[in-house]
This record gives sequence, structure tokens and C-alpha cells, in this order.
Amino acid sequence: MVNAEQKPTFPGSKKSFRQSRYGCRAIVTGASDGIGREFARSLAAEGLDLVLVARRRDRLESLAAELAKAHGISTSIISADLGTDEGVAEVIAETEGQDIGLLIAAAGFGSSGSFVDLSVDDEANMVDVNCRSMVRLTHHVANGFKTRGSGGIILMSSLLGFQGVSYSSTYAATKAFVQSFAEGLHGELKPFNIDVLAVAPGPVSTGFAARASMKFSLAAKPNSVAKSALAALGRETTCVPGWISKVLNWSLLPLPRWGKTIILTKVMRQMAG
Repeated sequence: MVNAEQKPTFPGSKKSFRQSRYGCRAIVTGASDGIGREFARSLAAEGLDLVLVARRRDRLESLAAELAKAHGISTSIISADLGTDEGVAEVIAETEGQDIGLLIAAAGFGSSGSFVDLSVDDEANMVDVNCRSMVRLTHHVANGFKTRGSGGIILMSSLLGFQGVSYSSTYAATKAFVQSFAEGLHGELKPFNIDVLAVAPGPVSTGFAARASMKFSLAAKPNSVAKSALAALGRETTCVPGWISKVLNWSLLPLPRWGKTIILTKVMRQMAG
């Protein structure tokens, strides 16, 4: 773990709404790229100190330096693979006892193609990263939030998580898990003053798309997804950011589940070429 503790002085700075509601320190997983990085930038602009988690240390160090210089925040870096028990345990151990008030669980990846032709190790690892690590980290912070009397949790779902989707079967299933998990926790933790939000975007222009071998044309920007999610936290159970995502969601609502699967399968096959 690398710390950047020296802060430049920003005279007249006041607590943001997020600081007043959730305290001054947040964990952001998947912070080295895409939506996770934009969450970190948005929170830093509001003055929150950050624990940045991802595999790529060099990118985390670059981001930490950028945010400390621009906003005077304190950052901690944890270079860990959340697809392993050791990586998750490291994050839990490093943040034990810290006054964390917000978890942004943005780490995750996807794949596209015929399930039987894909690497089973990669597909199983996707379940570990997208679901298993998220459950363990959420359990860790939720207990701390109950003790401190407040907290916020943002979990990354997807429009694909509302039905099965062929040629993205494992990814859609992991996001269905995240969606159901967030909806359940929303009601369960609300009496303890803990806000839980599922974020269900459609296509987003990130490095995620490249790893999943997909091509997006009218994709949402990661910064708009992050800003929409932060605005919805504490107000909604599920946030569908971006006009493309909203149009897709509204157009699919009247259809039976099997109809949604057929349409989104066609979309996924087109994006995967």
C-alpha cells in the first residue's frame, strides 16, 4: 500500500454533501480505469480521501498523484487482484479500523462469445471478481457502517442483468446477481442509515469493452455514469445512467423476459462482431 498524505491547502473549503452524509473517506475498486477512475475523480473533487484499489499499481500511482495535486486529498493505494482470496483479504486488512463511509465497487470485467468456446478459467474468474469479491467487501464495510451509523454502497449492475443474454451468458448472470443483491441490501440496510444503489448502465466507452471484445457506437461516457450514480445514491434503488441506456430500458420493459433475451442477444452478437 502506498500513501500520499501531504495535502496542499485549499482555503475556505467546506464539507461537500457527500462528506456530510458519508464522512471523508471512500474505497473505490476498479479505480485504475473507466468508471472506477471517474468515480475517484468525482469524489476527490468533493474533497473525499480515497482508498484506490486495482491490479495495476502504476496507474493507481498516477491517479493518486493527479488527485492529490488537483484536490489536496489523501490517497491510499492497494494493488490487489480481486479475483483471488488473497487480494480481497489484503483490501480488508488494509482498511480495517479506517473510518470508511462509502464503498464504490466498480471492479469487474466481461466477455462475449459462445460460452463453450471461451476459457472456463476466465469465466469462473469473472464470477469471483464481479460477485464473490463484491460480497466479501460489502460485508466488510457494511459492518463498519452499522457501527458508525451511516454509509453508502454503490454496486455496478448492468442492463444485461435483468434477463439472460446469450453470447454474454456468464457476464449477464453475474450482473443479475449484483442487481438482486443490491435490491435486497437496499431495504435491509436502510434502517441503519446505509444507502445502497445498483447502477445499471448500458454500453459504456471503457477498457472493459476492449477486454470483452465488444464494439460500442453510441456508448455512454464513464464520467457521466459516475456522476449520475453519485447523484442517485440515497434517492433511488437502481440508477440507469445515460439516454441510450434509458431508451433501451424503456423499450424492453413491455416485453416478456424471453423477448428481452432475444433482443439483447442480437445486440450482443452485433457488438461482438
